[in-house]
Amino acid sequence: MGWENRKNPRVNFERGVSVQMMAIDGTWRRDCIMRDASDGGARLTVSGPLEGLELKEFFLLLSSTGLVYRRCRLIRLQGDEIGIEFIKHVGKKPKTRASDKAMANI
Repeated sequence: MGWENRKNPRVNFERGVSVQMMAIDGTWRRDCIMRDASDGGARLTVSGPLEGLELKEFFLLLSSTGLVYRRCRLIRLQGDEIGIEFIKHVGKKPKTRASDKAMANI
């Protein structure tokens, strides 16, 4: 599948955005440039070798402090560019507070 065959509309970053890939267990990091992104994934240009890295699941660090991140998986590899998919958390719905229930009854 080519870069143009995407499910979601993409936002292209003309100069790219500096981000980092990091292993789930924190054992490796790679500097990257995010070329484009959508709700479902992104395209990255990776600095450094990818051989031997676990790319089944990893974090994409979107801030220099690592406080903003997305859990990802590799979708495609083409030279130094990779396509990634954001893994969406499927969990419980947040609990509704009593004050929210009271407001719904008004």
